[in-house]
This record gives sequence, C-alpha cells and structure tokens, in this order.
Amino acid sequence: MNILLKRILDRLVRTGNLKVTGPKGLSVTFGDGSGDLVHMHIKTTHAERAITFDPMLAVPEAYMDGELDILEGGVLGVMRIAFQNMDSGGIDATWSKAIEGLRHAFRRLQQINTAARARRNVQRHYDLSGDLYRLFLDKDMQYSCAYFEQPDMTLDEAQAAKKRHIAAKLRLKAGQTVLDIGSGWGGLGLYLAKSFDVDVQGVTLSTEQHGVATDRAHAQGLENRAHFEVRDYRELNERFDRVVSVGMFEHVGVNHYRTFFDKSATLLKPDGVMLLHTIGRSGAPWATSAFIRKYIFPGGYVPSLSEVMPAIEKSGLIVTDIEVLRLHYAETLRHWSQRFAANRDKAKAIYDERFCRMWEFYLAASEAAFRWQDLVVFQIQIAKKNDTLPMSRDYMAKCEKALQLRDMGHRPKAPAAKPARRRKVADME
Repeated sequence: MNILLKRILDRLVRTGNLKVTGPKGLSVTFGDGSGDLVHMHIKTTHAERAITFDPMLAVPEAYMDGELDILEGGVLGVMRIAFQNMDSGGIDATWSKAIEGLRHAFRRLQQINTAARARRNVQRHYDLSGDLYRLFLDKDMQYSCAYFEQPDMTLDEAQAAKKRHIAAKLRLKAGQTVLDIGSGWGGLGLYLAKSFDVDVQGVTLSTEQHGVATDRAHAQGLENRAHFEVRDYRELNERFDRVVSVGMFEHVGVNHYRTFFDKSATLLKPDGVMLLHTIGRSGAPWATSAFIRKYIFPGGYVPSLSEVMPAIEKSGLIVTDIEVLRLHYAETLRHWSQRFAANRDKAKAIYDERFCRMWEFYLAASEAAFRWQDLVVFQIQIAKKNDTLPMSRDYMAKCEKALQLRDMGHRPKAPAAKPARRRKVADME
C-alpha cells in the first residue's frame, strides 16, 4: 500500500474494523476494531493510486473492473465504514470534500435534461432487459421504494402496501382521470384503474417499459381504462383530476423543477390533487454520487426539500401534506440485493461479470446511503385549492384499510336499506 493512502486511511477511519491488502500482498488494519471485519484487497497499483485521490468514484470502478475485491464484509460493509466515519473527519476530510464540493458546484451543468437528453438518460437504465428486472423485483415490477407497514413484510406485501398508501392520498373517485408521470411497467396505473374505476394515462420515456405496461393492460382486460404512451410529460396538454408521479422526479434535474411544477399546475383541473413520491435528502443539498451519475442514473439528482418547495410555491400549487419515509428504501434495497445475488448467474447470462459487479455495488451502496447517510423518500401531496381535501388525514387511513381488506378478498357489507351491491373503495371514504 502506498504511503499516502495508508496515512489517509489511518487518519480517517476512526471507528470500525477495516483491513486493506495492497497490490504487494501486505495488509494493514484501520479503525478501533469494533464491528464486523471488512477486508478489501486492492489488486493493482492503478486502482490504489485512483482510490487515493478520488475514493468515492475509484472504489466502485475498481470493483467493477476486478481490480478490487471485497474478501469479507461485502460492499455494504465498506460503505458502512465510510458513512459512519463521516462525522469523525472521515470522508469529509479536506481532500475528498473539495472533490465533492466541485461536483456540487457543477451539478446544474450535469442536469440540463432537455427532452432529447432525458430520453437518452432513461434509455441508459430503464431500457435494459426486462428479464433483468424480473430477477430481483416483486411480481408487480415496482421499481421504487416499498412501504413496510410491518417490519416482517415480504417484498411483494410491502410493494402492495405502497400502492395502497399512494392511492389513499390521491382520494380517488370513480370516473376520474389520472395521469401517471413516469409510469414504469404499469403496475401502479393498472392498480388504480382496477381498484377505483378511473381512467389512467401513463407516460414514460422507456420503450421497454411502455411495451410491458401495454401488454399487461391487455392481459388484465384494462386496455379501455389504462393507456400508456412513450411521451415526455412536457408535451402533454390535457387536464386531469389527479396526477401521480413515483420515482420519476429524481430524473428531472434541479434546473427543471420550476418547469415540472408549472406544467403540473396546468395539467391539473381546478379541484385536482397530485401525489409526488421521490427520493430526497434530509440534509442540505449536495452532489449526486459520482458513481451513480456516471454509471447508473445519468442526469439524476436527489433533492433536499429546500430545493423542491420554492418551485412548488412559485407554481401556485399548495402543499397539503408531506410524509418522510425513513429506512423503507433501505429495506427495499436489502430485498433487491438478496434477490439479485440469488439470481446472479442468470443476470450474468443476460449481460456479463462487469455488469453484475456494477449492479451489486449500486444496490448495496444505495442501501447504505439510506441506512447511514441522509437519503429518505418524500411523499408530497399537492392541490390547486386549499379546500379540495379534508382537514384531517383520517380519510387516508380509512381508504388504506378498505383497500387492504379488498386486496385480501374481503367485500364490504352493503347498507341494509339498499340492494346488495359491491361498493367501490371510493364509496368507503
């Protein structure tokens, strides 16, 4: 191990139990010995030199390229030590802080997400083989944070709970029109159309997702209720009773927040309601991870609430409710990582070893950021008028419970004075 990297690690890793073996086979241990051992093997001098000067990008790149192996503790263990040492002078040391500070300063240049560029960015990630995503997602292919009402929920149960949680905040009524911005593989839109008898229009920039969503609509007999298009939300001119967007806002870019909410305001009817579900930061604004931006989500950015609220306010929209989901995404990513590992050979057959190592790092590092850094999920409910929604949140819990019973196969009893009929969930709000 070169002297500079040894000095840096010795000064930065105050807690934990990190063992690093260098290219020449010599091993050095850092930290106070607490916790499980994490053992990294830096196999080449090229990787060692790169890690010395830009660890947050060079460590994942070296791992992807096979120039670094994690012999014990896994990627999650490496990231745990990195994040838990931040407050003790770890990654916040001058040399690393300066690099990340420059990335933050230039973040707007990296997020000029015009319609054409946005489509290219989406294709880089979401137009990967659908067979890949089926290896680790739930059966409904929900590629966003699940909602763990109970800690022992399965992934499928938690994703179903997420759809109920979102639906309850939209306060849907039969016959309404719903726009789903960033509709993915169609799971949420199809759920809303089926549960509430509403008309859903989903828009996505991914041709792969559009094809799957359209096929699913036909297979479920919902093609007259749920329609999906490859289209940028900025091109829309229709008006909707409800707008929902899940896991798409992270791709908008800080330069375009005002455009996003101004457009949302024009898309909503006067008594319209919007629900925005997005990854966010509980802390101050900061740069997107260099690794994530370069290899996983080009053009992506995770905002602080302080960056989102001004754009909503200037659009004339009203924030009616904000919920912060903590650790739910960490649990979601834990499930995804386990499923990906169980199907790793199948993923390698679709792509290659380097791709598998890249995705292993992506999933584990993301979980670590939600567990030990400042990443959370915001659910922001928005309306055009102050009196559109009830004054208390009781209607959300009531609708959620009704949906849960319906999903479990229970039918609510009809009022005694009326002929028996199967009531819509909306009737129970």
